[in-house]
Amino acid sequence: MFSLKDILMRYRVLAWVTLAVMFVPVIAVTNASAGDVKIGFVDIQKAITETKEFKKSQMKFRVEIQKEKGIIDARKKKVESMLSELNKQANVLNPSLKKKKEESFLREKKDFERYVQDREEEFARKEKVALDKISKKMLKVLKQLGKQKKLTMVIEKKAVFYSDSTLELTGLATKTYNKLYP
Repeated sequence: MFSLKDILMRYRVLAWVTLAVMFVPVIAVTNASAGDVKIGFVDIQKAITETKEFKKSQMKFRVEIQKEKGIIDARKKKVESMLSELNKQANVLNPSLKKKKEESFLREKKDFERYVQDREEEFARKEKVALDKISKKMLKVLKQLGKQKKLTMVIEKKAVFYSDSTLELTGLATKTYNKLYP
């Protein structure tokens, strides 16, 4: 239903949005003297995906998806069996009965496809809500850590070629998140 590629694409989008939001304060920092600037770095994707809440939500989604996969497989078999039966009987059925069976098959196939699409959209919506909730909490954690460590700003690590490892906040952000949101 959701491939790893889809999930990674969502995280990339989140990372870019976060990056854009975090670069806005760069303008303010340019007015400060170089001695006053202290910048922390975070791999926001890693910080989020390593939280207990994220892992728990992913496990929950996997269970729901597996359950739904069973339902979808059963419905798919029903559609395939209807098609097989229609193909086997096509030459011996009278035209009106053949037409009824074809219409019934097409209706069932369309219902099946709509069902699959609805479930995919539902899971994508649920996943987005869960990720947004965790992301908002993580941003609060990062603001808190930034204040505690007297940082001028915290930016996405992927946008930086080099940084002092003492200013790396990813692991600390995840640990703090797990303590604040068990």
